[in-house]
Amino acid sequence: METINIRYHFKMKDGKEEIIDLRLHEKTLDLLNDIPENLPAWTKINFHQCPHCPLDIQKYTHCPVAIHLIKMIELLKSLLSYDEIHVDITTPQRHVSRETSAQKGISSLMGLIMATSGCPHMEFFKPMARFHLPLSSVEETIYRATSMYLLAQYFLQKEGRKADMELEGLKKIYHNIKIINESMAGRLRAISDKDVALNSLVILDIFAQTLPFAIEESLEDVRYLFSSYFKESSNEG
Repeated sequence: METINIRYHFKMKDGKEEIIDLRLHEKTLDLLNDIPENLPAWTKINFHQCPHCPLDIQKYTHCPVAIHLIKMIELLKSLLSYDEIHVDITTPQRHVSRETSAQKGISSLMGLIMATSGCPHMEFFKPMARFHLPLSSVEETIYRATSMYLLAQYFLQKEGRKADMELEGLKKIYHNIKIINESMAGRLRAISDKDVALNSLVILDIFAQTLPFAIEESLEDVRYLFSSYFKESSNEG
């Protein structure tokens, strides 16, 4: 089976290093990393369960997002949010090397894990996970999310289904993500006396809160980038 391999290599100021390798199924983009045999209580599905969780508690005993975050939280639990670290990220398309804060580096990794964890509400972000852009800014994330969603509408229209050009569905997706972030924050507060994982999640939540506003107010700010598309073709008329 072919996999898409992504590596996060964290280097701390004290010389300590941690490597987290992610393996994604080439077609489904499901995260294939091994799950610990003994799952902690905070990963149970009914522990701070999302109120809109569609999973059957009789079939799914543990939250798919939580169980995939175990290794990351365990390896990086000694960090504080504003610790300066060096992170090297290797994807099939690029290598990114940057000095950054622990919370920003972990947030980038956390977002990728959540998108590929198997949570039904996170499935919509698999195209972005396939072309993972590490340590992206709010502006880059908004651009990529809206572009992804509109491409999905193109494929829907090709199938004869109604396309959502007003991005109403994207607003709903991010609303659902905001609920997940709130519930996941409850899990993290219950297990950690450090703030790095929680603050990394807060960064992701900023994206979730910003995008609906951007759809309403800010996308016009980038309209100028597409000015060439509005010009009349010289062949017309």
